[in-house]
Amino acid sequence: MIPYGRQSIAQADIDAVVEVLRSDWLTTGPVSEHFEQAFARECGAREGVAANSATSSLHLACLALGIGPGKRLWTSPNTFVASANCGRYCGAEVDFVDIEPDTFNMSVDALSQKLVAAKATGTLPDVVVPVHFAGQPCDMDRIAELAREYGFRVIEDAAHAVGARFGEHATGACEHSDIAVFSFHPVKLITTGEGGLATTNDPELAAAMRSFRSHGITREPSRMSAAPDGDWYYEQVELGFNYRMTDIAAALGLSQLDALAGFIERREQLVARYDERLEDLAVIRPVVRSGRRSAWHLYVVQVDAERGAPPRRAVFEAMRKGGIGVNVHYIPVHTQPYYRALGFEPGDFPVAEAYYDRAISLPLYPDLSESDQDRVVDTLRAATRVVTR
Repeated sequence: MIPYGRQSIAQADIDAVVEVLRSDWLTTGPVSEHFEQAFARECGAREGVAANSATSSLHLACLALGIGPGKRLWTSPNTFVASANCGRYCGAEVDFVDIEPDTFNMSVDALSQKLVAAKATGTLPDVVVPVHFAGQPCDMDRIAELAREYGFRVIEDAAHAVGARFGEHATGACEHSDIAVFSFHPVKLITTGEGGLATTNDPELAAAMRSFRSHGITREPSRMSAAPDGDWYYEQVELGFNYRMTDIAAALGLSQLDALAGFIERREQLVARYDERLEDLAVIRPVVRSGRRSAWHLYVVQVDAERGAPPRRAVFEAMRKGGIGVNVHYIPVHTQPYYRALGFEPGDFPVAEAYYDRAISLPLYPDLSESDQDRVVDTLRAATRVVTR
């Protein structure tokens, strides 16, 4: 089975992890701090705060921005559930903004219209979480303009977008947002096994995320209610969590970061081959808008019924039967039972739902060989010619 995504691990990665295993630090320590600094530098941001997952990082970002009961968070329905759940963890109300039919990112036109209506009813969001789907950045210039006009904060869900660029800025530079959050799951651009990281240019937000990341505990005298009894002394000043990244994971991340440019270059080569070889198939290929560089976490096609393709399910099953581990990203979050219980219904965000009905993610990762990629294309060619009765 050719998977839709997988990690690429070199001997340098193994050596980096072994070095930490032989050191005095296994949990959060100097290597974690080094990784935070190196990743923030790669993005062009002032601060980096590592965590044990991107889900944890999204939660930390919401906490740092003061999201809680009575607050509102808006995000895209075309994402993994964590992009919405982070608001619910804090007790906030969550809503969604429909997507663009070509990039599958949050539609800024839909966002603008929803903001106008929300202002009239006094229900403006406190934070908006645009999701850089498949690695292509959202239209952050326009989102930032709306944030200034309507007074909401912005958390970029950049889980797919390590190494992506919008205009002159790397994703994570936070030129158009308060915080950007990245994922290092094994199928992402680089991996720490599991892990996440938030970048920001605001030292106070970074300090808040670090505090919430480690139980809300501080050893800083300036934050304590009493003078320290001794070097052992600490105080819990708020309700925090254990969201720390280990030095073992950070060592892998640091090593992987050195390979990031090569990973993205290889993904771009494979995307170019897909684009060429799929041109005559009954599928709609992904597009990247001018002025953006996608990190190409995913290569998503849509089966094209107007060109004779069978339903997505038939294509999906034929691909899996042929040994191709295709996947679907994503089931619209508002259709999940948990969110339907909150009042959302199918039909609420029709562009995202229409996209979902046609979408298939094809295998894409740096170690994918050209012969295996050709096998993917040949299998897809046969699958899109299936006649359903």
